[in-house]
Amino acid sequence: MGYIQIATHVIVSFAITVIGTMIFIPILRRIKAGQSIREEGPKSHMIKSGTPTMGGIVIIIAVLITSLISSKLNTDMMIILIAFVAFGILGFLDDFVKVSMKRNQGLTAKQKLILQILIAVGIALYQAKVSVYGTNIFIPFFNAYLDLGIFYVPFIAFVVVAMANSVNLTDGLDGLASGVTMIVALFLALVANAFYYESAAVFCGALTGACLGFLVFNKHPAKVFMGDTGSMALGGGVATAAIIMNIELIIPIAGGVYVAEALSVILQVWYFKKTGGKRLLKMSPLHHHFELSGWKETKVVAVFWLATLVLCIISLFAIN
Repeated sequence: MGYIQIATHVIVSFAITVIGTMIFIPILRRIKAGQSIREEGPKSHMIKSGTPTMGGIVIIIAVLITSLISSKLNTDMMIILIAFVAFGILGFLDDFVKVSMKRNQGLTAKQKLILQILIAVGIALYQAKVSVYGTNIFIPFFNAYLDLGIFYVPFIAFVVVAMANSVNLTDGLDGLASGVTMIVALFLALVANAFYYESAAVFCGALTGACLGFLVFNKHPAKVFMGDTGSMALGGGVATAAIIMNIELIIPIAGGVYVAEALSVILQVWYFKKTGGKRLLKMSPLHHHFELSGWKETKVVAVFWLATLVLCIISLFAIN
């Protein structure tokens, strides 16, 4: 597969997403599938209340169509798409509860975690069984492999679950999660193409196009949000594609923004409990801290996009 083919996948998925979202937004408005904004969040976000959500459905459809018409449906492609859709369905259930109950909280954390672990373990078991690397994982910068043995499955499951939740936390500003994921997906598509992982290359190319197409409507001021339907699918899909290519440890580097967002929440909670109520950040996740520090929403998004681009360039050196 060449770069022209990847560009084709990007364009096809982009077109499907743009057309699909144009059709879908009025439907979401009609059924009153509006976003509920958490009261403890930045006050400037209250104006976003009622903005159509669950736009991630179009992203999933666009990626599925593009992937299925552009590649052979081999086992690798099936696993990536199954993981992508499974996490999307989990996110949809969470969104559905929020929309139907008109509240900011959907499924309980325990319910989501159990379902996420089940999906992630399935991915890990598949890769451990069919990969030529077995239970070995690639170590970035050292061009070496480490055999995790019995710890491989729980480690890979952790990577998938952590990634899905990290992307979900990143989806808090207009165009943030879609833009960051677009850059990460393009990076993975180029790597997959270079190392002849055709299924991953097709999927990541399609995901790049879908995120770009969604940005047409999700950029500030957003006309639609992807919801957990989209963010869960993006996280699960990106993680699974990286695992299929045996470069799972590159995700914390290329997806450093995701990691920073997740760590900011963990550290905020830890510090709050440790100090009896003091806050390490003005608010978590990290993007809200910068907002409350005086940054405009568009500036936060632009800086996080730029950081992701730099991290992806660094990641290219880490795997060569």
